[in-house]
Amino acid sequence: MQIGSLKTETSFFLAPMAGYTDAAFRSVCKRFGCSMGYTEVAVAQGLIRGSKPSWHLLETVPGERPIAGHIYGSDPDVMARTAAAIEATGRFDLIDINCGCPVRKIVAKGAGAALIRDPNRIGEIVRAVRAEVSLPVTVKTRIGFDAEKPRIREIAEQVETGGAHALAIHGRYAAHHHRGDVDWELIAEIKTMCRIPVIGNGGVFTAQEALRRLRESGVDGIMIARGAVGQPWIFDDIARLERGEPIAVRRLTELRDIIEQHLAGLVALKKIEGGHRRKGSFLVDRGAATHFRCHLIQYLSGLQDWADIRRQFNDLASSADIMEVVDAVFERQHSDIVPSR
Repeated sequence: MQIGSLKTETSFFLAPMAGYTDAAFRSVCKRFGCSMGYTEVAVAQGLIRGSKPSWHLLETVPGERPIAGHIYGSDPDVMARTAAAIEATGRFDLIDINCGCPVRKIVAKGAGAALIRDPNRIGEIVRAVRAEVSLPVTVKTRIGFDAEKPRIREIAEQVETGGAHALAIHGRYAAHHHRGDVDWELIAEIKTMCRIPVIGNGGVFTAQEALRRLRESGVDGIMIARGAVGQPWIFDDIARLERGEPIAVRRLTELRDIIEQHLAGLVALKKIEGGHRRKGSFLVDRGAATHFRCHLIQYLSGLQDWADIRRQFNDLASSADIMEVVDAVFERQHSDIVPSR
């Protein structure tokens, strides 16, 4: 897929997700053929002020490129200067502008999904960012803020005339968050309107569904969000189906290796953050274990007889605790095959 000067190996990407798509998780998805990952969403104002916690959201590791730096804000000038600062790091391949996050504190600042109500402002931000960077610039948004007034047609026009190189559309309204059906028909309609690439997003949890949505909607690419959490191999599943091969059988030994790699990557990231905040190694490991719980629930989803162990999650305070629980769950299984979703 061609996005401005950037050519990706496939048309399937890891969508940005707050609290999930850090470098540790992106690296695991890259291992399974994810074509490009997006950082967690970072606030432009914080980045431009040099906030270490904000910049920590944009930490990267060797071998995971191409990477999109995903930012939010409402001031075109601040967004442009922030994009230029991100490009100056030399670690990113694309600047992605968030115009769809429904989180209340972001919307209250006039950013994220609040921009859906003002397509002209989206166009202003795109033009400002394009004027300051040489990297490709893309926009991620939703079909509207609520069902009363879809704005995606106006937004698509502003994004394209503003000079963006691609548009990613989550096919739900911001007011619905992640509830309800995804309007892939409307996404397909927007694709027919646009000359720039359109990437569809929302409700894709299997490789079969990813390929079907790509084919039926006519979009140029697919973003996978929650469908990759707990099964980062979904990207490998897609590639195998595209080649006409059967999907690989995943075994518990492989899953354990994935969990261990992911957790080790997260500990390494927390060490960087700990260096910023002068935390001790114990607190670094504890922070990684706490953060990892949301991933662990999904990695173990569908396995037999783990409800009792799940009650212990709040007591998991180290990497060793995590792996002890993983081994305890695996010992209860009657099969060494990871169940499909």
